Amino acid sequence: MIKFALGRLLQAIPVLLVVITATFFLVHSAPGGPFSADKAVPPEVIKALEAQYNLDQPVWQQYFNYLGDVVKGDFGPSFKYSGRTVNELIAAGLPTTAELAFYAMLIAVGIGVLAGVTASLRPNTMQDYVPMTAAMIGICMPSFLLGPLLVLVFGIYLDWLPISGWGDIPGDKILPSITLGTGYAAYIARLSRGGMLEVLSQDYIRTARAKGLSEPLIIIKHALRGGLIPVVAFLGPAFAGLLGGSFVVETIFQIPGLGRFYVQAAFNRDYTLILGMTVFFSTLIIVFNLLSDMLAIWLNPKLRQEIRGTK
Repeated sequence: MIKFALGRLLQAIPVLLVVITATFFLVHSAPGGPFSADKAVPPEVIKALEAQYNLDQPVWQQYFNYLGDVVKGDFGPSFKYSGRTVNELIAAGLPTTAELAFYAMLIAVGIGVLAGVTASLRPNTMQDYVPMTAAMIGICMPSFLLGPLLVLVFGIYLDWLPISGWGDIPGDKILPSITLGTGYAAYIARLSRGGMLEVLSQDYIRTARAKGLSEPLIIIKHALRGGLIPVVAFLGPAFAGLLGGSFVVETIFQIPGLGRFYVQAAFNRDYTLILGMTVFFSTLIIVFNLLSDMLAIWLNPKLRQEIRGTK
């Protein structure tokens, strides 16, 4: 397992290099610059600012300087948040975004697994069609549409829940968490159904039923471990996606997390913040993918044998 993990981490190095390179040259090729949106200032001031942030150097030299800083874990200073580094901004926004992603994941796993397992118990019946139809609607419903709908219904018409903020008013975490977690709940429901249907058709399940074991015991003790392996493999990239894809929800509900920093960095052409956020999110995706794969291998003896090279 350690050899597998080290191999995956080594494979991640060229992936991150491609991400850094593509992002760096894309942001530098965009029209304007980090100081072009400010009010008119003398050219001498612009030149002084560019010299302060090494923007007066050739692009290729800026690129290699940035690579050297990234290797040391330094994402550089922010162009728009004076006196603050990108590392500090990430550290400031990460706890809120991670908390939002955690609550969204709880909703996604709870609803998704329940719906998928329920549908798999009676396939091609209403017990299957209803949750799977709801899952398909959840997949097709983007968060930028679902969020305002929830705000309109539960925040404005019914006046049950707050429509903005995070941790300031009781209940203000509910709507953002539901908005972010619904789409992933739909995917998990379909994965759970597919995995459970495959496991429930196995011979050892028929043997357990022939022995007279109750259906709930068969499901919980024998079927769930194998049936939820596709879900486990999905959890790593899902959680990374929740962290990296929360910018829409954070913008809708005015949540002070990483997503809002990312959006503002794009509008402000804050090169270092865009690059730092992109590298950070890419690293999270790689790490969580690795963790989910390792957990799936631990749950599946066949995968462990393949990793060890035995038959």
